[in-house]
Amino acid sequence: MTSPFAPRGTHEEIEEGRAFAPKFGPDGLIPAIVTDAEEGGVLMFAHMNADALRATLETGIAHFWSRSRGALWRKGETSGHEMAVRELRVDCDQDALWLSVAVAGTGAACHTGRKSCFYRAAAFGPGAATADLAFVDDARLFDPAKVYRGA
Repeated sequence: MTSPFAPRGTHEEIEEGRAFAPKFGPDGLIPAIVTDAEEGGVLMFAHMNADALRATLETGIAHFWSRSRGALWRKGETSGHEMAVRELRVDCDQDALWLSVAVAGTGAACHTGRKSCFYRAAAFGPGAATADLAFVDDARLFDPAKVYRGA
């Protein structure tokens, strides 16, 4: 299968050119941050390999590489909460991706049933050297035990 990606060019071509030449890391992965297309909030962070990025571009549905399972993964294949890509951007040196998506179903992106995987906050500032996390934006939109039963 031929690659839909351009070969890596010069520094200037990569930063100022129109050719899509993503830089995958030594592990074959590129980081991808995913945000809500309507509200703009961060939903999740994941990795893509060339196959996941290719599948995303071909279908318009977000695909990722699951490092824990060692497999290609279409977001929402089990839960039904597919992510329709509204826009896919690459950063200046093409080594990170940003997907703006619309989430099907309940709108939950996290396997815990929450809208975002980023539902806890760490304290910071003077005197905040603690390992405690505060729950924020943590309302569950679905019950994971029911959705992922048998998965």
